[in-house]
Amino acid sequence: MNKYIEKANILIEALPYIQRLSGKTIIIKYGGAAMQDEDLTEKILQDVTLLKYVGVNPIVVHGGGPEINRFLTALKIEPKFHNGLRITDEQTMEIVQMTLTGKINKDIVAKLNALGAKAIGLCGLDANLIQAEKMPPSGGVDLGSVGKIKSINTTLLTLLSKDEYIPVIAPIGVGEKGESYNINADTVAGEIAIAMKAEKLMFLTDTDGVRKKEDDPDTLIYEISVAQIKKYIEDGTITGGMLPKVTGCVKSIQQGVERVHILNGTIPHPLILEIFTDSGIGTMVTK
Repeated sequence: MNKYIEKANILIEALPYIQRLSGKTIIIKYGGAAMQDEDLTEKILQDVTLLKYVGVNPIVVHGGGPEINRFLTALKIEPKFHNGLRITDEQTMEIVQMTLTGKINKDIVAKLNALGAKAIGLCGLDANLIQAEKMPPSGGVDLGSVGKIKSINTTLLTLLSKDEYIPVIAPIGVGEKGESYNINADTVAGEIAIAMKAEKLMFLTDTDGVRKKEDDPDTLIYEISVAQIKKYIEDGTITGGMLPKVTGCVKSIQQGVERVHILNGTIPHPLILEIFTDSGIGTMVTK
């Protein structure tokens, strides 16, 4: 009997969060190691499906870097990067688009639909969802078909997400002449969250969140303000790979997103644990 009472208590703990988020939009950036593990993928997509069923409007933005690298390597094309961005020549762009929109996107959609959701796969070319322009050279390096976002078609996303559908978005943008652009998935998620005035933006990563000491899990910061982030950047507490993520968090918060979460996507059911429990499992960034 005790185990059933405990399950009931867990559901009751989630109740105020469900009430607060009902009808609200949550943007979920899905990528990293979790995408390489079938069991973890199943649990994350179960979370997304549950969110929709309890009245939340999730929108999924996915990456796919490791899969793109695998295809490029198989074709004997060396992956090249500059300042964290993929140098995308014409041939690489074809592989990027094929991998993201033709394989990964449809795999995610199929798995969500198998769980009882009504997911629909999109990329920036669909109804000009993500209008973009060529990113200028970085440090004198031409990045090729790497895009900078100009606008998001919020009308389409609102129609789908406020109805019964879960949009699943591949980070491909479209130019004025119909050309395709490769865009960083974190950037796409952030810009969509801002454009949609989302309640939450959630980054599923390979780390627990922001730590005071990078190598010490016990120093995880569960809640942090924009002012504290700026202080930690200045004093060197936040460095390395976490720096661009928290910078994106700050921009999202400053432009209207209520909460941004950085959490470990390699933990089973990370979204439910973060959203529907009192303590959460990652770092929540607030105003």
